[in-house]
Amino acid sequence: MLKTKLLYFFSLSYFCLTVGNAQLGFSHEIGAIVGPVEFRSDFGQRENEPTNIGNSGIGIGIVHYINFAYRADCNCYSTDTYFNDHFKLRSEISWNKTILDHHGQWVDPSLTSDAAERLRGHHGEANNFDIGMQLEYFPLSIRDFQGFAYRFAPFISLGAHFTSFNPKASTDYVNASGTNDVGNILDPNNFYPYWEPGSVNPASGTSWSMVTSVGVRYKLTKLSDLMLDMRWQLYFDDWIDGLNHQLPSNKYNDWLLWLNFGYIYYLD
Repeated sequence: MLKTKLLYFFSLSYFCLTVGNAQLGFSHEIGAIVGPVEFRSDFGQRENEPTNIGNSGIGIGIVHYINFAYRADCNCYSTDTYFNDHFKLRSEISWNKTILDHHGQWVDPSLTSDAAERLRGHHGEANNFDIGMQLEYFPLSIRDFQGFAYRFAPFISLGAHFTSFNPKASTDYVNASGTNDVGNILDPNNFYPYWEPGSVNPASGTSWSMVTSVGVRYKLTKLSDLMLDMRWQLYFDDWIDGLNHQLPSNKYNDWLLWLNFGYIYYLD
């Protein structure tokens, strides 16, 4: 119920902000993004590239921009201020999914211990629905970019997202007696013996996250751009992946890297 209310609140806030700025005359842009995601979580081994590459997924989203440099009500440029010519406000609704497994030295095929078998048998899945905003800064003039003074416009951004997460967990571990209680996913006897009980909990929840990115736009036509964007997103929760063990290697909350490709259309 709380999750539903918060999503309604953010959707309403986004709508009000969009309508309010439309009344002020600022122009708008809409677009779509898609690209690979590397989900960095408690799965796998810290600072181990096979883990980072192995736990990769996909993300898609819809984006909306408020362009302060141009006024849609008069088809003219807005007041020439530094803010108007170098900043855009980006709103986004997105979703990402990553299949998670354990990688690294503790699940090496040469290991035949019960602990290694439990790790190898443990699988997870991260499913996240995001809604949020970022303020994008363009070092070069947005006006000049729209006027084809140059084709490429780099940018950086910073913002906050509200995330609804719905992780999944499973195990195909079979103990020495040839049985396992796969029906009880919260049974700690199915998982790594050095984790505290309760370390695996694929419960849905919500969290805030900080989002920052660096990217570039390419001017395709007068009313359209291509975009390349590398995002870093840090969640303010460590249960995004459904795993939160308390070993010393668990130093940070879950986070991800998302390289997204986008198409942006200017609403005339």
